[in-house]
Amino acid sequence: MYGEKGIELVREIARTDDTLPPFNEDVVRQTIEETRSLWKMNRDEVAKESVVTPSITYRHAAIERNKRCMLAYLNCRMEKIRGMRWQFGAVLPEEIRLNLCEPELEFFSKYNRLLANYMASVGTDMTSDLLPPKTLYVDVRVKQDYGELELPDGEVIHLKKGTQYHLPRETCEQLIIQGILEHVTS
Repeated sequence: MYGEKGIELVREIARTDDTLPPFNEDVVRQTIEETRSLWKMNRDEVAKESVVTPSITYRHAAIERNKRCMLAYLNCRMEKIRGMRWQFGAVLPEEIRLNLCEPELEFFSKYNRLLANYMASVGTDMTSDLLPPKTLYVDVRVKQDYGELELPDGEVIHLKKGTQYHLPRETCEQLIIQGILEHVTS
């Protein structure tokens, strides 16, 4: 029956939750070949009959179905690859890279570059905190002498090793990343 290979692609990608199976090049190729043969049969029949028959309409519906199935398969893979950029960062683990075909690796690379350029233009790393903070203030301990730090309200505090403060999250995020402060959890 027409369209079986296209449906197989959709079923395959639907079975996977967060994982990305290897690109099924064989079934994609078979679906494309079936679509081309249906197209050729329609073209030949239209040239011969000059009328749109029910068989032409049926084959055309199968062509459209194959096309939708392949686009759904490819779109789902692209969405998963896009999500992996946020999950794993700029470098994919080797076991995942092995499941990608060459155009998908190129897509990941271009998406990575696009995201990096956008974050640079905005001036923030959007991948650092994917979940919103629970509180606007955090308790921090100073790991090394830093000197004076001016808070958003204009107050100036002296960051001396071993002292603890209750500071706005946005003020101390960079200092935590730099290793000057450490987040104290109670």
